[in-house]
Amino acid sequence: MDMDLTHTRNIGVCAHIDAGKTTVTERILFYTGKNYKLGEVHEGTATMDFLEEEQDRGITIQSAATTCPWTRNGEDYKVNLIDTPGHVDFTIEVERSLRVLDGAIAVFDGKEGVEAQSETVWRQADRYNVPRLCFINKMDKLGADFEFSFRTIKERLGANPIAVQYPIGSGNELEGIIDLLAMKAYYFYADEKGAVVTEKDIPTDLLDKATEWHHKLVETAAELEDSLMEKYLEDESTVTADDIRAALRKGAIELRCNPTFCGAALRNIGVQRLLDGVIDYLPAPDEVPNVEGTHHRDPDEKLTRPNSDDAPLSALVFKVVNDAHGDLTYVRVYSGVLKKGSRLLNPVNGKKENVSRIFEMHAQNREPLEEAGAGSIVAVIGIKDSYTGDTLCDADDPIVLERMSFPEPVISMAIEPHGSDDKRRLSEALATIRREDPSFSSHFDEETGQTIIAGMGELHLEIIKNKLTRDMKVGCDVGKPRVSYRETIQGPANNIRGKFVKQTGGRGQFGDCTINIEPYTQEQAEEEGLKFKECIAFKNGIVGGAIPKEFIPSVEAGVRQTALAGITAAYPLINVKVTLIDGSSHAVDSSQVAFEQAGRLALQQAVAKAGSVLLEPIMKVVVTSPEDYLGNITGDLNSRRGIIVSTEDRGHVKMVTAEVPLSKMFGYTTSLRGMSQGRATSTMEFLEYRAMPASMAKEVIEAG
Repeated sequence: MDMDLTHTRNIGVCAHIDAGKTTVTERILFYTGKNYKLGEVHEGTATMDFLEEEQDRGITIQSAATTCPWTRNGEDYKVNLIDTPGHVDFTIEVERSLRVLDGAIAVFDGKEGVEAQSETVWRQADRYNVPRLCFINKMDKLGADFEFSFRTIKERLGANPIAVQYPIGSGNELEGIIDLLAMKAYYFYADEKGAVVTEKDIPTDLLDKATEWHHKLVETAAELEDSLMEKYLEDESTVTADDIRAALRKGAIELRCNPTFCGAALRNIGVQRLLDGVIDYLPAPDEVPNVEGTHHRDPDEKLTRPNSDDAPLSALVFKVVNDAHGDLTYVRVYSGVLKKGSRLLNPVNGKKENVSRIFEMHAQNREPLEEAGAGSIVAVIGIKDSYTGDTLCDADDPIVLERMSFPEPVISMAIEPHGSDDKRRLSEALATIRREDPSFSSHFDEETGQTIIAGMGELHLEIIKNKLTRDMKVGCDVGKPRVSYRETIQGPANNIRGKFVKQTGGRGQFGDCTINIEPYTQEQAEEEGLKFKECIAFKNGIVGGAIPKEFIPSVEAGVRQTALAGITAAYPLINVKVTLIDGSSHAVDSSQVAFEQAGRLALQQAVAKAGSVLLEPIMKVVVTSPEDYLGNITGDLNSRRGIIVSTEDRGHVKMVTAEVPLSKMFGYTTSLRGMSQGRATSTMEFLEYRAMPASMAKEVIEAG
């Protein structure tokens, strides 16, 4: 499928859990001819949910990539498609997929409209400036309401949705869709799995409604394009469907609007027209801004690469998957041509990498390629030392592309191998999982002799536990999940000296530094241009060479290692700025080790003076429940130290948004089920770290 860039689309399907992302993807694969039978999530036969864990649970856990063909107006196109998870514990999969995509389909439940995780996904797409189409799915569901869902996209996301379709009926009576550009009705016949689409005139009972929405479409499209506005003001009837399509395309690519479609993927209604919309409104790789990066030796020197095969090669690693035949490294090629057998540079770690094989992926199946041009998303074998977020580029013309930001784990648990063989296997397995999943971390606790694994939520850790025991055959015992707390300081502390002097028989050790510390945030770091690594910013304020240049990185290393290990309660210290202001050295006795120790002592004393406070992860919890159970649910959330932020009506149900400490949320799903006779549902995502009440902090410190 050799295609020029204008006939390529790199898109993702993303949404709240259970909005129907994977079902939409399965229909896309069926209608593009990539699959010859329909896979179903509820039957465990979905192509893109190929992990055993995904099929058992009926949810997507890891993003899956595929490539499929589509013909629009007689022209052939190639669509690189990524299906992403909806559960908040796997938000990293969405993050890294959006980083490399040129466009996305945001799927919404036709009854629920915008839900909690929809907002998270939308914000992630905003961060990476990804143009989006909206697809209001499940219009066949009892209580589905297109106009309500459309309104929530506008009100809750602050987006500019523009309806290009309107449903014919809803619930069990959903028959098809009205194309508001062509003002025609389209019916999808179930006998033919929706593959046969019939065009008819709009039903008379819907003509007024369709005319009203068509007028809104023309009006909002005209606002996107000055020349179209003139035409519209002179005579609305002269505005053609092609005029509207061009204005919407321009607006969507410039992130000023979101063309909105509707249908029911499970009933095979509307998916082909959605694919047409992908071609019509989402950008080709050469229509997005040139990728930006920095010089590998000077992070302040900005570089760009054009979206062209003729430019030097630049590619971003966005996913690593352990495979029986070696690690599969997924890359997005931004410029140049990636060739089989080529040797590339990873400018992040300075290592050279060999590309032994290239594959075009179709979920777990693969098709070998000789080369991949700009705009391609492919998997590569042979890469040894490059991980998610790393750049691969031409060794003669290096560039470092912008990395992704990964959330800090908020929950941890202890894991102990059964014997020496299991200990070795566990070590190898954890290294493999860390390579695959940047939101997972593990470390060995010297004091307890336990291995601690940490992740984004209970489900995340449960999946990892099953992967270790079931897939990787590691014999181990697993403890109960524990909250990952953090420390920070209450105020500034200035002129704190750390002096390390050790005299032995021969050469001694001498390191001396003076620091200031103050509370600090990511936003402040960005404004001041400081690197905010592991939530600590370090600034060298030495003037006049009080400490020789070669020892300053040692002071920073000592500060960072100490912050990571924790000071008051052995939890990592975060949101602190450390400024090195003075110091002294000894011509003979000073060494890197001595200055590391001096940095460690200075930080310990500074934190003691500034006063430390324990922080706990606070979760944003959204509960959807019938009104009958509202009192019990809000009372229960209050008893968990929760703060009710809002309660709103969503049709026949109430939606409660609360902020609750993670430590009080273990087993909440089971508890909620019991309180509501199984009729309430909840979602939970990490919100922020917040100071704990002093009495509870004391308990945690004493227990830990």
